[in-house]
Amino acid sequence: MTEAIISTDPSRHHLLKIAGLGVLTGILTPLMVPLIDKIDGTPGDLRIGLVAIPFAILVFALLRRCSANPWWAAWIAAVVTMIAFVAAVNIAVFVDGQADPVGKAARNVLSGLAGGFVGALLMVLGIGLLPAGPRVAAAWLPMLVTGTVAGALLALDNALDLDLASVLYPVWQAGVATTLALALRRPKLS
Repeated sequence: MTEAIISTDPSRHHLLKIAGLGVLTGILTPLMVPLIDKIDGTPGDLRIGLVAIPFAILVFALLRRCSANPWWAAWIAAVVTMIAFVAAVNIAVFVDGQADPVGKAARNVLSGLAGGFVGALLMVLGIGLLPAGPRVAAAWLPMLVTGTVAGALLALDNALDLDLASVLYPVWQAGVATTLALALRRPKLS
């Protein structure tokens, strides 16, 4: 039991593993769309939320491994992740529609930045309010900045006409997962 508690300060090797898992979930995310589309009768937002399952599983694992939260908090974090994904997609679509007069590339950058910001912000707020979540805003700032900036990669996905592949999701999920692990780290027990 002590060994599980001591393994809380992520080393560089540990962070590389988390980033690699983020890339893997980011590759799986767009591949979930055809599978989810086969489920008849589910509302659109629920379908969008189900697409986020690979990343929600990673967030669940990070909360179990890298924080002192109770077991139920990891489940809440996974659900928050799925809600954040739905909100990010919806805000990106909304901003894209509102930015209609500007060029396509600028619209994609703006909608990606907005979606990345909203997704990261909702995760920060939801996970930060859990019992063992850091209460210092500075701990969450790297995750918020990473999520926002990586959201701009939506423009690259659109420019390359990527459908079942993506640049956005692997980079966004790797960056957010890594910064989440850093935010959740707690001092080693001696």
